[in-house]
Amino acid sequence: MKASAFVYPWDVNGDPEAPARVADLGVAQVTLAAAYHSTRALTPRHPRHRVVTAEHAAVLYPPDTARWEGRDLHPYESGDWAPGDAYGEAATALADAGLEVHTWVVLAHNSRLGAEHPHTSVVNAYGDRYPWAPCIAQPATRAYLTDLAAEAAVRPGARGTELESLGWYGLAHLHAHDKTGGVALGDAGQYLMSLCFCPDCRAGYGGQGLDADELAAAVRTALEPVWRGTVPSDGGWSGIEKLLGAAAANATRAWRDDRARTLQEAAVSEVRAAAPDGFRILLHADPVSYHCGANAGVDPAHILSVADGVVVPCTGGAGPLTPFAEQDRAGAVLAANLTIVSGMGGSPHTLATDAARARDLGATELRLYHAGLASDGDLEAVRAGLWAG
Repeated sequence: MKASAFVYPWDVNGDPEAPARVADLGVAQVTLAAAYHSTRALTPRHPRHRVVTAEHAAVLYPPDTARWEGRDLHPYESGDWAPGDAYGEAATALADAGLEVHTWVVLAHNSRLGAEHPHTSVVNAYGDRYPWAPCIAQPATRAYLTDLAAEAAVRPGARGTELESLGWYGLAHLHAHDKTGGVALGDAGQYLMSLCFCPDCRAGYGGQGLDADELAAAVRTALEPVWRGTVPSDGGWSGIEKLLGAAAANATRAWRDDRARTLQEAAVSEVRAAAPDGFRILLHADPVSYHCGANAGVDPAHILSVADGVVVPCTGGAGPLTPFAEQDRAGAVLAANLTIVSGMGGSPHTLATDAARARDLGATELRLYHAGLASDGDLEAVRAGLWAG
């Protein structure tokens, strides 16, 4: 199977040996960050640094000033962690090493946007804002995200893109020094704590026949026994219906599914309009539409009718591939995303076995997270696993 390794520009720029090192793994492609959220990342082999701190979400290239002039919501330029056209510099070096370069674009995940424009954030039933989570129901936010998708995805020389967090973000998020694990919320609690009550979402619930104030009160009531630890909040969608009531739960899901689906359609359409022929558009996706996060919750049949394929998290097992494979879409890319960093829960030493299992469940390609973060030992295991496969 074709394999692609995730890479940051700062893994490559300033390290002349990095492109060949990635190519020697046996991958044909790199998925190179063009727009990314804040992070603190190791660079285990870089000759000039060992830790890179990206202080806020940013584009890693000079944004088009004409596109964004006069708009309140616009992408932020990176600081000294990725100066100038960091993406372009790294892309050229990787292409010169014989690697096909695709862009990696993080969209609805931006803490600085939420800090500077608080009204754009998801607001939970208690009135707490999630600055890392732009509400994808708001028209201005949707326009910003679709334009960012087109600009960041279609960089010079790129052969395709992978769009991350193109859907709802909610409570579950590894925030700075995160302290939200004290109560086991489960699937149902996570959903209730991720429902948004900004003005646009309140109006959206109204369109589904719900009173937003009554809904917020019902969410708080449903969560009270969860906070006390007396009622588990698991059980998937049936657990959500049990906590909130089936009618209310399904009405909220109808609103949220519609906002996610139409945003995904709009963003992919904008990327296609800006891209050359043959440009591949994939989404980082979860096959359960009500799930939130970097792997956006999608309806498998719908998303494979919109995009060219999906990147599916498979480190904990390749089961999430099955709902996509069952669609039997000819030519669709089903990329199994496997973590190859031992210190981040990955298993590079079982890559060949894991890849074979993913292929049996319908995977057509592999994604390896993350070549820049992995130790030398992890990379050697990846090299052995890919060549064995």
